[in-house]
Parts: sequence; structure tokens; C-alpha cells
Amino acid sequence: MPLQRRIPKRGFTNIFRREYAVVNLSDLDKMAGTDPITPEALKQKGLIKDMKAGVKVLGMGEIKTKLTVRAHKFSKSALDKIQAAGGKAEVI
Repeated sequence: MPLQRRIPKRGFTNIFRREYAVVNLSDLDKMAGTDPITPEALKQKGLIKDMKAGVKVLGMGEIKTKLTVRAHKFSKSALDKIQAAGGKAEVI
């Protein structure tokens, strides 16, 4: 029997999976002087290495300044915290 059939295959690999570059709110708070915050600006500052399928903003940390953030996806907590600080979250 060929080796390919003898070795066990484990798990499942979804070929349609979309991976996003992840940015936390604590990282966005460091970019308070930049407005609006876009994926290109994040890449210039070195907060993301590769854009992948887009940028997703997560709600880890606090945001104190009013910011306009443009990204591909937002978590529910990140969206609430941005709006509570008086900023805007725009989906690209």
C-alpha cells in the first residue's frame, strides 16, 4: 500500500477560511494623532505586518480619544467602545 494511504489524516482544513489582521483598541489609542485610522496607516506604523483578507478591530483595552477608524470588521465590544468615546467606526 502506498505511503500516502498509510499515514493518518487529521482534522479538517477549510479552504474558504478568511484570516484577518487583528488590531486591539489599546494599539489604536497610541495612534491618537492620526485621523482617520486606515489599514494603510496601521501598516506604516508597524501595527500590522500583512493585511491578509482585511483588518479586524478587537475590543481589548480602552480608547480615550475621539477617533475615526476604517477597517473591514469590528467586534461588538470594539464598536461600542469607539462610539462611547465619540468616534466613528466605518466598515470598508
